[in-house]
Amino acid sequence: MAQLRDGFQSRLGFVLAAAGAAVGLGNIWGFPTQAANHGGGAFLLVYFIVIFLLALPALYTELYLGHQAQSNPVKALKQAWQEQSPKVGATAGYIGLFGAIIMLSFYSIVAGWMLAFSLEPIMTLLGFDEIAAFLKGDSTLRNFIFTPMMLLLTASIILQGVKSGIEAWSRRLMPLLLILLVALIAYMATLEGASEGFKAYLVPDFSKVTDPDLVIAAMGQAFFSLSLGVGCMMIYGSYLKPNENLPKLTASVALLDTGVAFLAGLLIIPAIFVAQQSGVEVFHEGKLIGEGRLIFAVLPELFANMGQIGLFVGLTFFVLMSIASLTSTISSTEIPVSFLVENHGMKRGSATLWVTLVILFASSLIILNFEWMFGLVISLFTQYQLPLMGLFYFITVGWMWQRGNKLLEASSGFHYYFAQYVRFVCPVLMTAVFVNVALK
Repeated sequence: MAQLRDGFQSRLGFVLAAAGAAVGLGNIWGFPTQAANHGGGAFLLVYFIVIFLLALPALYTELYLGHQAQSNPVKALKQAWQEQSPKVGATAGYIGLFGAIIMLSFYSIVAGWMLAFSLEPIMTLLGFDEIAAFLKGDSTLRNFIFTPMMLLLTASIILQGVKSGIEAWSRRLMPLLLILLVALIAYMATLEGASEGFKAYLVPDFSKVTDPDLVIAAMGQAFFSLSLGVGCMMIYGSYLKPNENLPKLTASVALLDTGVAFLAGLLIIPAIFVAQQSGVEVFHEGKLIGEGRLIFAVLPELFANMGQIGLFVGLTFFVLMSIASLTSTISSTEIPVSFLVENHGMKRGSATLWVTLVILFASSLIILNFEWMFGLVISLFTQYQLPLMGLFYFITVGWMWQRGNKLLEASSGFHYYFAQYVRFVCPVLMTAVFVNVALK
């Protein structure tokens, strides 16, 4: 059965796809905001440390579960819990499956906003001012146009399978994302006020490094930016060939994802200082104003102040954000699609259609009840499901999965010490993240 599954045909294709799954709005939108609100350079330093201490083992653990099982998260976790309670493992897999649907229901809405904002400069250049105002506005109609549009883009790639769809498009989208990101950084560096932003971002204030809020924020951001805890990496790990060098590939994915987050900071934080220099209100009571206003108000206002060149900068920026959104929606959609194909014998086309319709229904419920439902769904998913599922993966590999678990079977060497680290240290760190977030 395993040999009939589609899979990645090259290591580069896997690294770009897995990094694409991790690279999303959390990197380009969330990371710079966290850095700006938690000491800039101090946050960056701590972030790099916790990537190594927590996020890298978590990434390896999730990839390892999928790689060993060569199946989707429901089957993989059921198999890992076979000796204790298969139902517990399967239930956790279903929770991850449900979480992927929930994540896609709100993520597709935000991704649709990015798509709308990327079209706005084009409409402005063409003189269609009413359409441009509609694209920048906040309306239910706009959501019902661009959310399905993003879902259709995602479905068109998923329909083509792993090799021809996910891998092929990741090879195109990820290099384009990096080129656009570097080009924007280079341009932003030429503007007045950018140098102050670079200094704030790159020069750490060591007195802030031990701030508990900063440390916990860095741990949470490191975990969430790698898209851990929902099964994306587990399903991608299952598409790897059995003899692949998983530690090396894990390090490559983490390095690329962290690199994109670092570059995003090099873009957004100097842009914040440039905007401030231009008279745009950026900080309120010492804190960067809300993430939504940063992306959809502060930066567009900055682009508008640049004149004609601002239209091209705005277009490039929101195309970048749209690509980051798409690479993440692809990986999350593959989770339920692979489940329907492998566990229920559906054809990929039918599975993709049903998953897309379910996500559209869930997104529509959020759009129609936006005021109270949007924030609630995001909070439940990011603050509770992700850290709890990450903790569950550590417990599964470190304590419950016995037979066939190469980490625990190793009696010496790197695998032995890494297994002990996963068993004892990682659950404590993950619990600390969860408790801190839950108490806020």
